[in-house]
Amino acid sequence: MSDSIGRLYQAVLAARDADPSRSRTAKLMQSSRAKMAKKMAEEAVEVVIDAIDGNTDAVVRESADLIYNLVVLWAAAGISPEDVWGEMNRREKFLGIAEKLPKAARVASAVPRRKVVPLDERRAHKRT
Repeated sequence: MSDSIGRLYQAVLAARDADPSRSRTAKLMQSSRAKMAKKMAEEAVEVVIDAIDGNTDAVVRESADLIYNLVVLWAAAGISPEDVWGEMNRREKFLGIAEKLPKAARVASAVPRRKVVPLDERRAHKRT
């Protein structure tokens, strides 16, 4: 499975500078990251809707679209599948397979996180 994502990632990188009128990947790669993220979010919503409806064939198709758009976003952000697999391996060692890290562990991890500012502080800062 990860081999398929690796091949997709290489194909996305190869298409990055292609003619956007002939390549959907090139068109996406030459757009903004916000546009790429929006496309990924749209596909995620479609997966959710089809899952709720019990339409397994559509979930499979939309999941493939979601993975494609995720890989495009990775490539644009300079993230490789190996980076993600490394994080998955780290989590597996820490918690076991298929576990999401608790927030405390994410904060302590090597991945820098943005500082969360309470809404009241943000509002007060805007007023001054």
